[in-house]
Amino acid sequence: MDSLLNTAIEAARKAGALLKEGFRSQFSVSSKSRYHDLVTEYDLRSETIIMEHIRTHFPTHAILSEESGNHTASSDITWVIDPLDGTVNFAHGIPLFCISIAAIQNNTILFGVIYAPMTDELFIAEKGKGAYYNGEKIHVTDVSTLTKSFLVTGFPYSVSDNPGHCIEHFSHLVSMGIPVRRLGSAALDLAYVASGRFDGFWEILLQPWDMAAGSLLVSEAGGIVIDYHGKQLNMDTSSSIIAGNSVLAHEILIELQKINHVYQSGDFHE
Repeated sequence: MDSLLNTAIEAARKAGALLKEGFRSQFSVSSKSRYHDLVTEYDLRSETIIMEHIRTHFPTHAILSEESGNHTASSDITWVIDPLDGTVNFAHGIPLFCISIAAIQNNTILFGVIYAPMTDELFIAEKGKGAYYNGEKIHVTDVSTLTKSFLVTGFPYSVSDNPGHCIEHFSHLVSMGIPVRRLGSAALDLAYVASGRFDGFWEILLQPWDMAAGSLLVSEAGGIVIDYHGKQLNMDTSSSIIAGNSVLAHEILIELQKINHVYQSGDFHE
């Protein structure tokens, strides 16, 4: 396992050096499915650096990466990569973005690495061995009262379609007087929950590369990550997720389910 984890750390730092060099420089930007769903040349260059580094050490391993998709191989280990999580921030000169790398075997996340190059913050977790920030062990907070919590969330690029009543979820929690932040990087959100900077997180329709490394960080930091039905995540597909300590995560789930029930029943007056 050490060789896998060390390879991920090396790849993240190499790609991080590239992103730091390219930050606020001139580069090409294009849209994918929607106008603000951006990809820059640095997403692609970072992905190339990471994949080439992994293939040098583990040529038989499969890779799933945000930009180029699924690269199958003979091994049952799959590397799950987001070469630049927070592309919109990066493209607009906002230094909140990261690299996320994990490896999965039989739907079990073996390790996760999240590296924020502009602040030189390295978050790592290994299955059964805890979570660490720049070498120091981290833990989720013990805040168990929702109204006393400090939360972070995100929205999908399809937010104008309001999938899963995500706008109402946000409005409902904010109306409870809860301070909520939106950083623009789900991987960083999860790393920040794992390290106790936020008490909890929720977001709809995340992909495996958004959440694989971060979800292991949270669980190894003493928290839980569940879907909107309260079940364990499936890393083979997209999921809507909640993260935090066990009590708070379920408190968030209850509030989201209240909103879903309101709309399913047709009673729009809470």
